[in-house]
Amino acid sequence: MLLRPGGANFALRLAIYPMNEMNVTDIKIEDFNYPLPEERIASHPLQMRDHCKLLLRNHDGSLEEHVFTELPALLPADSMLVYNNTRVINARLRFRKPGGARIEVFCLEPVAPADYQMAFAAEGRAEWSCFVGNSKRWKDAPLEMELRIGEQDVVLTATRTSKSDSGSTVEFTWQPSDLTFSQIIEAAGEIPIPPYLNRPTQQSDADDYQTIYSSIEGSVAAPTAGLHFTPDVLDAIDRRDIPRRELTLHVGAGTFKPVKSDRIGDHGMHSEFISVSRDLIAELAEGQRRVIAVGTTSVRTLESLYHLGRMVAEGKTPDEVPQWYPYSGPELSTGEALGALVEYLDARGLDTLTASTRIIIAPGYDYRVVKGMVTNFHQPQSTLLLLVSAFTGGDWRRMYDYALGHDFRFLSYGDAQLLL
Repeated sequence: MLLRPGGANFALRLAIYPMNEMNVTDIKIEDFNYPLPEERIASHPLQMRDHCKLLLRNHDGSLEEHVFTELPALLPADSMLVYNNTRVINARLRFRKPGGARIEVFCLEPVAPADYQMAFAAEGRAEWSCFVGNSKRWKDAPLEMELRIGEQDVVLTATRTSKSDSGSTVEFTWQPSDLTFSQIIEAAGEIPIPPYLNRPTQQSDADDYQTIYSSIEGSVAAPTAGLHFTPDVLDAIDRRDIPRRELTLHVGAGTFKPVKSDRIGDHGMHSEFISVSRDLIAELAEGQRRVIAVGTTSVRTLESLYHLGRMVAEGKTPDEVPQWYPYSGPELSTGEALGALVEYLDARGLDTLTASTRIIIAPGYDYRVVKGMVTNFHQPQSTLLLLVSAFTGGDWRRMYDYALGHDFRFLSYGDAQLLL
């Protein structure tokens, strides 16, 4: 008998309310807790990324222990591997006031220009939504930072233009103004490693906290399941004739937001930007291959496509998937929903879908696109653990007990799982 999260009480609730009928919003986050000793949190990756452990959960629920270099051989022959090509930006900027106080400005998402590509290409000025650390010490006066970029002396100025409980809007200006914001933030900022690592950013994180296929700037956190991939692993996947496809989800700081409410229905999901090519959506609509998503960000993007297609079929604009939209409304086949999305793009002459998603995937969710996933071991009482539980039919605790009992390393720089 497979173990269920939360023990007998949770299993009893499932017996009374089958997962496809129970009120998802009433799920208690306490049922997704487990003891995670500090020493099991990996503070750095292994020197050889692809030599980490890999826990395989087969279709029948059986568990096998492997090494990540074996992943290509473990993928089903009819697989398609889909991964997130987002690149983590140096989002953390540390300013010092003339009086000595330090102000940390953490860039979250662009405001003007609001388009990510345009924001990083902006010259002379850019406006961003930010978290501000030591906010009370920042009054009205702009902050300045002196930089050296190539042979040029640069002055970066930050001016807070608005402030609310959810954050601040900060206008950045710089001289010389012919430099791009991408060049500025690369020189002025630092990689924002996860807070649960409990250490300052180190020089090694600039490489360690990026996937080898990262290319589209915009994330403030890495899609960490992809950190295990190396050129050798990708080459081995190619030799098996397993297609590799890319999409983009820019990971926001909300990925670290803890679930503080007792019921997940009281937890608000953050919005994240997604971008997927029309050709990939059409390929997914054909349903010829088993989709294996690399990381929970790819999972959330792929599943959001189905619901964006549902929105089109209902006559709605597919601009954002609301948090609870997947748990109500008319059902379509995966091909019908994705086909509707392709028709929407074709009618407008678009070769790329851009939207955002607030989707929360929890027990009771019906997976429509993803048939397997590569993922890491996630924090207790996190929305990512809910996502894994939904995919494995509540079997997450047995997997995590195995990992804790067999010296697996946890969280962003830890070991991996392949769930089929």
